[in-house]
Amino acid sequence: MPVAEEKPLTIVIAADTYPPDVNGAAMFCYRLATEMHARGHRVHVLAVRGDKGKTFTEIRDEAIVHRLESHSVPTHEYFRIVFPWEANKQIDKLLAGIKPDVIHAQSHYMIGQRSIGWARKNKVRSVATNHFMPENLDPFLPFPRWFKRIVAHNSWKDMGKIFGRASAVTTPTPLAAKAMRERAKLMNVLPLSNGIEVGNYELAPGEQIIKNDFPTILFAGRLAVEKNINELIEALPLMREVPNAIIEIVGGGEQRSHLEKIADELGIRDRVRFLGHVSDEELRQAYLRCDVFCQPGTAELQSLVTLEALSASKPVVLANAMALPHLVDEGVNGYMFKPGDREDLAQKLDRILSMDEAQRLKFGEAGHRKVLNHAQKKTMDSFEALYRGEEVSTH
Repeated sequence: MPVAEEKPLTIVIAADTYPPDVNGAAMFCYRLATEMHARGHRVHVLAVRGDKGKTFTEIRDEAIVHRLESHSVPTHEYFRIVFPWEANKQIDKLLAGIKPDVIHAQSHYMIGQRSIGWARKNKVRSVATNHFMPENLDPFLPFPRWFKRIVAHNSWKDMGKIFGRASAVTTPTPLAAKAMRERAKLMNVLPLSNGIEVGNYELAPGEQIIKNDFPTILFAGRLAVEKNINELIEALPLMREVPNAIIEIVGGGEQRSHLEKIADELGIRDRVRFLGHVSDEELRQAYLRCDVFCQPGTAELQSLVTLEALSASKPVVLANAMALPHLVDEGVNGYMFKPGDREDLAQKLDRILSMDEAQRLKFGEAGHRKVLNHAQKKTMDSFEALYRGEEVSTH
């Protein structure tokens, strides 16, 4: 007897950040929506609108996106918030009209909180994914340290209360799952990688990449305080073995003018190239032409850009913080450095850039093998299974 084909689902992704926002959570939501749409599911996204105005709905290739009325915050370039007294009724009305089979909330704040509450009340399955630590908000809260600790404590407590109502809870790494168990008292958290399309960053057969004239260090991501890009720039003149190295910085953000000023003051402005926002293909080219990738951020729950660099078979130098150590086998595919220690960072960059081409290639191949565990298909299969209420293993 033939097996009946499973019916398509109506999926709602409740995302406080979504493209054109540029960050890991927004990119994950876009990839998730795109893949679920390609698998035949009906996908809706609830997200903030990026400018002033009333709630509206737009039809995109990957999903129907409902942009909620939102408000800017003075401490961030593009992040916007919804006010519960404005958004909650709109969220309830939209969800009632969509009639979802499952709701996937991407945080316990604002849109995610209301969506999980609606799902619980209306007996709809819900999945909750946590993309960042409450402490990640520190740079954007203009309060003294003692007050920020109170905010973080209450945010963890709220996460436990709100995500505790979901049918399943995930986060990108085992480290984050451990923190959620300890601090949010969420006992059943599934560590499930955000996943990347590994093949997108591999060199195609016969493809030739034009390299820069000088050894190249790459950073890609938001130019934000917690990324510590200043440490990378300040380490550049401390390099002894490879004193002619350059840095390419891909991405935009509120720190750009500050970082340009640092490069000017150090007299290395000609060796620090700010490329700004680039297309997916230009980013791919940047990965493939660099000699080493560096991520100095200390608040990374997974770091998609590091996974992309590894899939491009590049050695990495990463801060020894948060989830980044999970991506480095020391002396095999890269090195870790002590956060804040510019001399240590310079030495680790020197170590890789002074290798011969064969040694760097060996490091890159080891990194590529490591990133295969984060293949996007495996991630998307797991989320699709969770949406249907099936058991999922991370092994």
